[in-house]
Parts: sequence; structure tokens; C-alpha cells
Amino acid sequence: MEKIIRIDGMSCSHCSARVEKALNAIDGVSATVNLEEKTATLTMETEIADSVISEAVEDAGFTVVK
Repeated sequence: MEKIIRIDGMSCSHCSARVEKALNAIDGVSATVNLEEKTATLTMETEIADSVISEAVEDAGFTVVK
């Protein structure tokens, strides 16, 4: 299962790496962040609740755009 989310607040490669690390820390998630497009592509083994994803991004200091 794949999901693409938009992320607000990333301005450099350090930012995108921080978000990518936070998302990849979620069990069953493999994430790749695209800084230019301000998106993250998540590949998940099973569906992960949006709240879990948003919380990981917010804990890294950024915001998921809904």
C-alpha cells in the first residue's frame, strides 16, 4: 500500500532527512521524502492511521498538510 502526504515547513535536506527518519521509525513503513515537492511517499505493509503518521511528522517539527 502506498500513500503520498504533503509536508509543510521543510526548507533544506536536513529537514527532509529528519522527516524521513521519523516516518521510517514507524513499524511497517518505508518512506522517501521529496524536498522539492514537499511530499513523502510511504510504502506500508498494512494501513497505518493518519494520526500516527501526522504525530511522527509533528514530533520531527513539521506539519502534514491535509
